[in-house]
Amino acid sequence: MNTPFDDLPPPPRKPKRFGSLRASFLTGLVVIAPVGLTIWLMWTLIGWVDGFVLPLIPAQYQPEQYIGINLRGVGAIIFLIFTVLVGWIAKGLIGRSLILFAESLVNRMPVVRSIYSGVKQIAETVFAQSERSFEKACLVEYPRKGIWAIGFISTEARGEINDKARAQGEMLSVFVPTTPNPTSGFLLYFPREDVIELDMTIEDAAKLVISAGLVYPAERTDPERITKERA
Repeated sequence: MNTPFDDLPPPPRKPKRFGSLRASFLTGLVVIAPVGLTIWLMWTLIGWVDGFVLPLIPAQYQPEQYIGINLRGVGAIIFLIFTVLVGWIAKGLIGRSLILFAESLVNRMPVVRSIYSGVKQIAETVFAQSERSFEKACLVEYPRKGIWAIGFISTEARGEINDKARAQGEMLSVFVPTTPNPTSGFLLYFPREDVIELDMTIEDAAKLVISAGLVYPAERTDPERITKERA
């Protein structure tokens, strides 16, 4: 049975009560979260260094005895100064001689030399200032044809790997990182013709991997490239 109210239009929908507040909160969270997380990580790292360095200093030389308060970061500053001094000494002739002598002693210890050599290789790879680094970002078909992955070209294949893979032509070593941790991944060897080099920088490609494809680099405005495309 129809009523007189059936022909009336439906009432307008009321806007969400807290819609604008929710949007503002999410926007503020996007701004604050990276800054807050960075500050927290730095604060935690400085505290960890303080906890490691300050107990090694005799009580009468503790900075707290002179400052009056336990100021965070003093241990990190002492560690920084000490590391710079050690590096400065190690660059000299006497420092290199002492390092070689100490390494010769360590190499005589069966277990210690294995641990020392492994830690030394990791430290040299991560911290040493050298020209060895990834050359370019690239695209490779991995793990099968038709599926593309971002990789970083390291070097050309040499030695036994290059000799035994010569049937496939010149080979390139490509590091294919995982998401969201680009420090882990796979070392793969591809024929040069199967590797597509990208114009984006190594940093932009790393951001793309870390963000799981959400952060794309801005398009580069290369005047020479634009001129060639128009021609």
